Amino acid sequence: MLVDSHCHLNFNDLAGNLPAVLDAMHVNGVEYALCVGVTLKEFPQVLAIAEKYPHIYASVGIHPDYQDEEEVSVEQLVQLADHPKVVAIGETGLDYFRLQGDLEWQRERFRKHIRAAIAAGKPLIIHTRNAAEDTLSIMREEGAERIGGVMHCFTESWDVAEQAMALGFYISFSGIVTFKNAAALQEVAMKVPLDRMLVETDSPYLAPIPFRGKTNQPAYVRYVAQTIADLRCTSLAAIGNATTENFFRLFKQAQVCR
Repeated sequence: MLVDSHCHLNFNDLAGNLPAVLDAMHVNGVEYALCVGVTLKEFPQVLAIAEKYPHIYASVGIHPDYQDEEEVSVEQLVQLADHPKVVAIGETGLDYFRLQGDLEWQRERFRKHIRAAIAAGKPLIIHTRNAAEDTLSIMREEGAERIGGVMHCFTESWDVAEQAMALGFYISFSGIVTFKNAAALQEVAMKVPLDRMLVETDSPYLAPIPFRGKTNQPAYVRYVAQTIADLRCTSLAAIGNATTENFFRLFKQAQVCR
């Protein structure tokens, strides 16, 4: 069994063909998926999918790339997360790759998400790009270890992975780990303890080999898991079983709804 711990089923590339996407999941042994929110305007779509399908879960949050999104309060996030199918806060974090200039608003938004996750008792889904030092610093300052979560679509160094795991966070690998130029990331995938690992697609983006350049979908998380299994000289079943157990250990609300 496999779980896609991070996808965007409400995005146009997938939402328009959702029954087929979910059928493909089942055929490939992907029994559960977490549909991750990136804006509050789209959150009703995310929640509607999770409410309709028992094997799909939801999260609520504002991605750091959305500068023009209306700012949210801690109280609003906690209120929106108060639903049995909402299992996490995020995705949230810092992204210094796409945006330039004074990004204090991004850091303050990240802090609010951490505070909301602690208040709601639901783990964080963290995005970080070109901002690992500040991301980890804010996680420590805000006490993110009190709630834990996942560093999604991980592309950082082993040192960053170790620091995140020391704060109680899981490390999630996407289709990037299958790319031929991802040797450094593959080394991290070989080192992360099996009980601290998740797998994801981040679909419709980042399709793994052999689908690179095409629309990604949750069924393809199988290829992420198989690549990690090959790197670690173990079986797909071993990676699938471990990452599925990790998913339900981290996202405790998903276990309740299972």
